[in-house]
Amino acid sequence: LTLMARTKERSFGQVLRDRRRQLDLTQEEVARRIKTSTPYIGHLESAKRHPSDKIVTRLAEVLGLDRRELFFLANPRAQALLSPEPETDAKSAWEDFHKDEQIRRIHNISGDEMEMLERVALLGDVKSPRDFIYILNTVRHAVGR
Repeated sequence: LTLMARTKERSFGQVLRDRRRQLDLTQEEVARRIKTSTPYIGHLESAKRHPSDKIVTRLAEVLGLDRRELFFLANPRAQALLSPEPETDAKSAWEDFHKDEQIRRIHNISGDEMEMLERVALLGDVKSPRDFIYILNTVRHAVGR
């Protein structure tokens, strides 16, 4: 059984707390191992803070969890963006986004970035033009721009 299958109704924080207790670790021990503060672990477990991708990776390593599944648990909107949706006759979000020159200027989107986003649009139906900005910012963050 995968982490996601076992955690249908459980939050990122609940999964962290349960796994930490399963391994008989204190919040302090987890914090030390991932090089962060004890209160921060408490905030993650109580959903008062959202982890960075780096923290998710460290937590997955320390707690022996699947990094990808833990990432999607921490970022449910990312999972929704990648899930296939039924075909509709409505105009696509990509068409709206592609035609909107103002949004491209505001976000300083390069030709290469537009090509990348066009490929993303081919992966499945993105729900709204603003989701392309979310995707773009995620990619920019990942590549350090």
